[in-house]
Formats: sequence, structure tokens, C-alpha cells
Amino acid sequence: MNINKRNLYTTASALVLSGPLVAQQPNIILFLVDDMGWQDTSVPFGAEPTKLNEIYHTPNMERLAQKGVKFTHAYANSISSPSRVSLFTGANAARHRVTNWTLKKNVSTDRKNDLLEFGDWNYNGLCPEEGVPYTFYAKCLPELLRENGYTTMMVGKAHFGSLDTPAADPLTIGFDYNIAGHAAGAMGSYSGCRGYGADREDAEIWQVPMPNIDYYCKENIFLTEALTMEAKKLVNRALESDRPFFMYLSHYAVHAPFEKDMRFYDKYIKKGMCDREAQYASLIEGMDKSLGDMMDLFEEKGIAESTIIIFMSDNGGYSSSYREPNRNAPLRSGKGSLYEGGIREPMLIYWPGVTQPNSVNRSNVIIEDFFPTLLEMAQIKNYSVPQRVDGVSMVKLLRSGAVEKNRALYFHYPNDWGERTGDAGRPASAIIKGDWKLLFDYETRCTELYNLANDISEKHDLSENPLYDKIKENLSKDLSNRLRETKANMPVYKVSGILCGYPDE
Repeated sequence: MNINKRNLYTTASALVLSGPLVAQQPNIILFLVDDMGWQDTSVPFGAEPTKLNEIYHTPNMERLAQKGVKFTHAYANSISSPSRVSLFTGANAARHRVTNWTLKKNVSTDRKNDLLEFGDWNYNGLCPEEGVPYTFYAKCLPELLRENGYTTMMVGKAHFGSLDTPAADPLTIGFDYNIAGHAAGAMGSYSGCRGYGADREDAEIWQVPMPNIDYYCKENIFLTEALTMEAKKLVNRALESDRPFFMYLSHYAVHAPFEKDMRFYDKYIKKGMCDREAQYASLIEGMDKSLGDMMDLFEEKGIAESTIIIFMSDNGGYSSSYREPNRNAPLRSGKGSLYEGGIREPMLIYWPGVTQPNSVNRSNVIIEDFFPTLLEMAQIKNYSVPQRVDGVSMVKLLRSGAVEKNRALYFHYPNDWGERTGDAGRPASAIIKGDWKLLFDYETRCTELYNLANDISEKHDLSENPLYDKIKENLSKDLSNRLRETKANMPVYKVSGILCGYPDE
């Protein structure tokens, strides 16, 4: 076995100092999947395995779950860009105001709404420079890690800064390397023979060719595999130094356009799945193979015991016309919705020597928690950032296995999604505290109340039951106070120009 020179993760090495940094600073890989639903895996995140868990084959997620801890109540925003901004800044969406997906400079991506106007939310996204209009100014996670000794590497999807703004280039927020990351939220195609979308009339929108990946077009390598090959190269390069590495491996899979990963497609057709669902399942298994390839590499290089692996999705799976119905069941709705199908995510963490093997944690956690968590994992205590950090470190939960349910989680989507269908994409805000969830709809000004412990499918609205009036009142006040405190962007009625108002009004 090839043992890297910074891989002696022992008690003795913990006493050795390397400059201002202790030697046991771990490597960290954050494996983020695009649009993967809570049920898009053979790992059961619910109380019992479901039929959907039997459909998909994700042996490497199973492998990771066996090694580490499975979080069953992990949340993100319902749309890509807000989640990614929260991840890198630690700020809740209500605070950073990047509340919908981003793409073109100074252009809102909201769908036309007959009732509401959505104002000047931060549709230019994240920004490392102060004073750029319609951006959230922040010092980002990779920059802090780099300042404290890490080599920082990004492979895959960025989608946190609009075209022609600084953060359209991931290098501006602290990454040393960028492979394939740009302003757009998708690529034109997964196929190398199509230049990953270069043959499309709208190829310019998708920024094809993607940075530093055009070589694989000539080889006709499926995008998920190409990104994995580049990630492995970067890890090998990082191991040539004494610096720990942080890798953000952010796959475009399983985002539309769905295409056949032929390594796995036929397998699902033989199971009797339709073409579209077989394409989707093949994208999932291709993503899972990438996870396994990285885990194999860490073992091969002798760094498995000094490398933290974090697995997460940026929002819920599709429930729109792209998919067959009920593909997030038992969760309601999907991407674009503040119902559980849009925001509850599959999350796994393996921290060698810290997390208990094959363990489960039912704490309520949210994507902005990664910011303080990764900094604490990296032993970075004294740092200064211009933004207010809403995230709470999960390190205590990881070390003790304790469960935290009483903390309130806040969700804010005062926008109208371009792919709006049914429950998905309507403007709303929500709060989860303990087992209770309150959702407020800005179009109807209706409040919904659910007990998630008894009703994970959100079928039974308790808001009109007088037995729960006090719970409804308290949650409405809590959510409203947070929206006021963060100066959250709010929809406005077109006719009157008046704000829609807060849930407690």
C-alpha cells in the first residue's frame, strides 16, 4: 500500500506541530449530488425500507453508511443556488436573499406570477467582492480553508454566481482548482460525443465547453466518469504536498437532462422500468460508482483514516413532468417545494475515529450547518467573516451521537419557480421545530401545520384544529420574527404594491 507522508493519523502524530497547524488536520471531501431525492438510494433513510429503496442500487452509499453516520432529518433549500450559497457562507436563505436559481447578470429567474411581484432578491448570487448589485457579499468556506493550510479543489457544478459576476468563476471564492464549474446550473448533455452539450443551439447558456474538461469530449466519456477521473488526478496532485486537501466534488448528476449512463442503463430496463426512469436510475448508480471510486482511491493511497467524507444533496428530487408521480414517496412533492420531498435530503458523514460505524442520527440539521462544521473539523477556530453565520456546527452531534430536535430550522422561498407544477415552485416560507412543521403560502396567505413524526407525508393539515392553536401561534411568531430579523425579501401584491405580510399578521 502506498502510504502518503501526511497520513500517519496516530496519537503520536497528534502531538506534532506543522507551523501553526496541528498535523492531524484531516482531508475533507464534500460529495454533493444535484437534485437527488431522499428516496433515490438503496440506503433507507426512513424508519423502514421502501419499494423505492429496492429499485435503486447504491452499494457505495451503503458502504459509507456502514462506516459512518446516517442523518435522517437533514435539510437543504428547495432549489440549487440558495443551497450552495448557504453551504459556502453559513447564512440562511432568508438572510443571504439568493432565494431562487441564478444564471444571467441582473436578470431575475422568477416565473411570471399574476398576483405577486418578487422584487430585487439577490439574483446575481454570491460575491466575494463588496458592492456588486444584487449579490450577497461574503467570505466563503474554501477561502477560509485555504488561508489555514488547505489545498482547495472544486470538481463539477458551481451555480452560485451569475454570468459576468466574480463568483461565476469558483477560483474567486477560494478554490485553488476548478474543473467544470461555472454560472449555469446544468450542462447541455452528459455525453462526451455531444461535447457535453456543445451541439445545442443554446450551448452558450450552458457555458460549453466547461472549464478544463474538453479533453474528455474527444474520448466520449460520460460526464460523471470524466469528473471522477479529474477528481482522482487532483487528489493525487494534492498528496504530493504536506498540505491537507478539501475537495468539493459536486456532480451534475442527477440533474436533467436525463440521459443513459450505459454502464448501468440496461440493468434497469431489464427490471421493467420505463426509458426515462431507467435513465434516471443509471445516473444515480453512476454517481454512486464515483463515490466508490473516491473511497477506493483513499484506501489505495493510505489516507482513508485521515479523510472525512460527507455526502449530501442540494435539494429534493424531481416530482414534475420529468418524472413519474410519487417518486419521492412517502415524502410529499419534490424539488421547488417546501414540503418534505423538496427539502429533506440523504446525508451521510464518515469521520474516522469520531463517528460510530453504522449509526443513525435523527437531529434536525440544515445545509448552512456545513460551514461551521467543516471549519471546526479543520480545527479553524479564529476566523472573521463579513456575513452573519446562521449555521450551527454538527461536530458535537458527530462526537457524542446526541440528538438535537428542539432547534428551529427556517426555509424561505418567496419566488416562483420556472418549472412550477402542482405543489412544487409556489412562493412560501416554513419552519420546522421538533416534530412540528408550519408552512405559509404567500399567494393564499394560508397556513398549514403538520406533525412530521406522525405524518411524514404531510397529508393531515392540523392548522384548523383548535387543539393545536398554541403551537400554530408560536411557530408563526418564530418564523415571522426570523424573517423580520434577517430583513428577508418578501413578495409584493401587484395591484396594491403592499408586502404580502408575515405569517403572524
